[in-house]
Amino acid sequence: MTATSASQAASGIDRPTAELLQRFAHLPTANVADAMDRLGVLDARIKPVWAGATVVGPAYTVWTRAGDNKFLHEALRLAQPGDVIVVNGQGDESRALIGELMAEKAKATGLAGFVIDGAVRDAQDLGEIEFPVFARAVTPAGPYKHGPGHLGRTVAVGGVAVAPGDIVLGDADGVVIVPLGEAEQVLQAAEAKHADETARREAIKAGRT
Repeated sequence: MTATSASQAASGIDRPTAELLQRFAHLPTANVADAMDRLGVLDARIKPVWAGATVVGPAYTVWTRAGDNKFLHEALRLAQPGDVIVVNGQGDESRALIGELMAEKAKATGLAGFVIDGAVRDAQDLGEIEFPVFARAVTPAGPYKHGPGHLGRTVAVGGVAVAPGDIVLGDADGVVIVPLGEAEQVLQAAEAKHADETARREAIKAGRT
């Protein structure tokens, strides 16, 4: 199987195959980051909103004015099941771009999660519905809804360029972005790294050097 689907989705975005995503889902972000020479790692302040959150899927990108979520609502309407909505919110921490209601809608439509370079709210509720959200901050203040914004462009999120269809991986350590065109190469290197670390860990437990 190839790294991208045989045909493009209705939005015109090439996406990784389900097989590729399943293999990445078994890897820690640390192994993937090592396989990319420590590149592609988002700012450490962008982290899971609730403990135990993990996410893997293709990026559906949003670029919005700070504190404004009009185009996130558009993204919810247009993104495909399995997508991770990745948002350049300009790092703003003063207004939450999503909360529990938007997360419930995203979950109901089959989306995989949110990665937001900005703030969110309803942190406890997000954990209770177990919908993966990674963000820079949490605040009770709600957003504006005027725009402007853009969908489906390459965006800057946490110091990393993210193109539509790139693979997004998030866990307790943070978020890593794998460019779709490099996915097969990165996956093979990350799987080798994971296998090596697993063998070394078992050797340590067994008292071997």
